[in-house]
Amino acid sequence: MVADGIDDEEKWLAEGIAGVQHNAFYMHRALDGNNLREALKYSAQMLSELRTSKLSPHKYYELYMRVFDELRRVEIFFKDEARHGVSVVDLYELVQHAGNILPRLYLLCTVGSVYIRTKEAPAKDILKDLVEMSRGVQHPIRGLFLRNYLCQVTRDKLPDLGSEYEGNGDTVMDAVDFVLQNFTEMNKLWVRMQHQGPVRIKEKRGKERNELRDLVGKNLHILGQIEGVDLEMYRDVVLPRVLEQVVNSKDDLAQHYLMDCIIQVFPDEYHLQTLDILLAACSQLQPTVDIKTVLSQLMGRLSNYAASSTEVLPEFLQVEAFSKLSNAIGKVIETQVDMPAVGAITLYTSLLTFTLRIHPDRLDYVDQVLGACIKKLSSKPKLEDSKATKQVVALLSAPLEKYNDAVTALKLSNYTRVMDYLDNETKKVMAMVIIENILKNNTCISTAEEVETLFELIKGLIMEIDGTDVGELDDEDFKEEQNSVARLIHMLYNDDPDEMFKIICTVREHIMSGGLNRLPFTIPPLVFSALKLVRRVQGQDGEVVGEEVPATPKKIFQFVNQTIEPLSSVQSPDVALRLYLQSAEAANDCDLEPVAYEFFTQAFILYEEEIADSKAQFTAIHLIIGTLQRMTVFGVENRDTLTHKATGYSAKLLKKPDQCRAVYACSHLFWVDDQDGIKDGERVLLCLKRSIRIANAAQQMASVTRGSSGPVTLFVEILNKYVYFFEKGNPQITSSVIQGLVELIKTMQSDTTTPEPATNAFFASTIRYIQFQKQKGGAMGEKYDPIKV
Repeated sequence: MVADGIDDEEKWLAEGIAGVQHNAFYMHRALDGNNLREALKYSAQMLSELRTSKLSPHKYYELYMRVFDELRRVEIFFKDEARHGVSVVDLYELVQHAGNILPRLYLLCTVGSVYIRTKEAPAKDILKDLVEMSRGVQHPIRGLFLRNYLCQVTRDKLPDLGSEYEGNGDTVMDAVDFVLQNFTEMNKLWVRMQHQGPVRIKEKRGKERNELRDLVGKNLHILGQIEGVDLEMYRDVVLPRVLEQVVNSKDDLAQHYLMDCIIQVFPDEYHLQTLDILLAACSQLQPTVDIKTVLSQLMGRLSNYAASSTEVLPEFLQVEAFSKLSNAIGKVIETQVDMPAVGAITLYTSLLTFTLRIHPDRLDYVDQVLGACIKKLSSKPKLEDSKATKQVVALLSAPLEKYNDAVTALKLSNYTRVMDYLDNETKKVMAMVIIENILKNNTCISTAEEVETLFELIKGLIMEIDGTDVGELDDEDFKEEQNSVARLIHMLYNDDPDEMFKIICTVREHIMSGGLNRLPFTIPPLVFSALKLVRRVQGQDGEVVGEEVPATPKKIFQFVNQTIEPLSSVQSPDVALRLYLQSAEAANDCDLEPVAYEFFTQAFILYEEEIADSKAQFTAIHLIIGTLQRMTVFGVENRDTLTHKATGYSAKLLKKPDQCRAVYACSHLFWVDDQDGIKDGERVLLCLKRSIRIANAAQQMASVTRGSSGPVTLFVEILNKYVYFFEKGNPQITSSVIQGLVELIKTMQSDTTTPEPATNAFFASTIRYIQFQKQKGGAMGEKYDPIKV
């Protein structure tokens, strides 16, 4: 059925165009022959094609444009009195004898435009006559297009300021009256369309009306372009009469479109000075009008106007724009009780954007807008509408984007309360927005109170809410969120050590309640923040008694110890061990031997009880050895105890190659270059000999399991350790020992059946180094000279 209707309409349009072309042909011939009577006859017949009621607005427009193009030629003919020999006054009378009213009025408008151009009569009289006569066509579509034609042929002949048609009794007011009267009649025709025809095609009529709306709006565009319409005339005449039509139409489509037109076509300065009138009209619109879009567009225009120049800001203050808009929005929301949450939040978002542009220094206004939003949200349960939650995110993001300073947002008392209405997922999104803003702008959060507020805002990232299981979360997303929180912790800083200690204590309270899975991400940055603080207060003493004692190294180390401890219970012993060793180094720098010893003790306990994987054990023992080697705070007894533990664990590693490497690494614990007291050559040699025995055992095991001797890489590595201590002056390491080890490796290489390019290259490089030292001469050259390579 729909397809048949479309085909019929195409056929009717084709017939109409054919009729226009047929009559236009004879009309052209008459025009070329300067035959006025024939020209009027065929132009009237051509215009009769516009009397059809069968076409939709879209198709009627196609037909209208064909006729419009032909009428331009008729107008040119009418202008040249020499061709037709009739005065324009007589011509104006003559065309009124056309048989049908529609052709008659089109011709009258065409002659009327020529009549105004001749200035033989006042423009206002002709304009008034034309607009009154056009009332003769009351069919909505035909009437709208006729009046649109009237607009088009007269728009450049209005008695405007500075126009050639102004004067001799013709004023700007006459032009305004003409356009307003035409607008009024067109609006009535447009609205009437909605109430014609059966109810079943109401949706179709709405669509057709939407296609015709620009014809009505064109009048407002013309009004906006009249130079003589100043603020006073706009306020006293134009706006009240336009709004009267808007309100009285009681039609939601007309009201929404025309309010949008008013906002778009007239200057922003006029809107600002007539804000009361405009907002009063908004409250009188139909409940079904999308008022949020209208007001949002108005506030958007005003915001851009304010941003265009700082010189206009006093005007906003003078008219109290914020309070008027705020009250108007409040009344609209109060009146339209069925307005969905997304509509109200959109309005408040626009108002907040406006406020941030006009009054960036008035945080109380920003907070007031957020408070009004809370009032609306409080009447509803948690937001479930995705559009509404997006608008809340936009609302909360606006202050961050404006100030580029999250600290300013933290000062807003209602900011956190608005976030409470978001669902858990959106809270996370908003928390990420806040964190990203802080990181992007390098915002420093410098007080414990600000940190408390901030962590309340981002609690969706640092703790499970309503029993959400972390296992349900996407692993990549979870890691990204927690890494962001970790980076945030580094943005918390205060020059005052006591305040800084309060900050890290506040952070610990929050992250410790965040579930075990988050701790491996959030504890390390907190510990490093505490260790940085330790180095700042280094040298201060004082016992930890009571809460008000200043931040001292001992107090901070107690905090660090308590903070690291939970990591051992979340399958992150490797992270905890590294943190204990870092803390031990910090205690070493503070010359606190008991504290450093305690951290090493905790590291060894972790190693014994929690680290079972052989690779993890190998890495851990190397970390322990490396850290212990750098420690200077320990006395002989404590150092011996820890060194003994490290060498013991090294020899107990599961894999022989790992044992060998860990044992020769222990040799560095007995020979530290920058410490005169720790140069125990015998124990160094003992470690190296023991590593050779373990390497031999590894060779034998390889021979048994694979049927061939194992790699000689371990021996080359041990050789390098011998060379190192030989150069450092260890009396126990002699050239003969190195010579023997070189010969042993050469023998092993000749015996092996499997080529080992990497090992061979390593050994060759070591030999080259020995040769270089021999050739260098001097004391070192003499030392190396006995070694034959």
